[in-house]
Amino acid sequence: MDEQTGSERHILEAHLDDNRDTVVRKVTGLTWEQATRRLGPTPTSAAGILKHLINVERWWFRHNMAAESGVPFTWSEDVPDLEFEFVPEDSIESLLDEYRVACQESRDVAARFQLTDQMLRPERNGNRPSLRWIYVHMIEELARHNGHLDIYRELIDGTTDRGV
Repeated sequence: MDEQTGSERHILEAHLDDNRDTVVRKVTGLTWEQATRRLGPTPTSAAGILKHLINVERWWFRHNMAAESGVPFTWSEDVPDLEFEFVPEDSIESLLDEYRVACQESRDVAARFQLTDQMLRPERNGNRPSLRWIYVHMIEELARHNGHLDIYRELIDGTTDRGV
């Protein structure tokens, strides 16, 4: 099976993993100074996007789909841009390692559910999207942020990736 002729689940998972791999490729090779450089009026940076995506993986799969308690997040309702701030222990390597772990945790959670299974923890509005919806949403979220990373990378060091 490949990502064009496999089952629906296989196709969704292959596209999600392709987008995850693209995130890693886009930030690999940046220095910490480059990765944390803010190129616009917001606190967004390449490293900030990576940190945001760690939170997004944990939010949708561990927190919502599996209804786990105590999932670690670096965002806060009191400080909305907290996930775009860094601590001295942060580095490109540490964030990439954490991202890879978060992605694997998401895969492990998803493996316990069918595409039609709904999130165990309802959203604030009471909706309980299915795993299928989460996959599609994550593909969209990662594709959007990969576009941001394309622009950041080109502005930071001129690197372009025509293969994406």
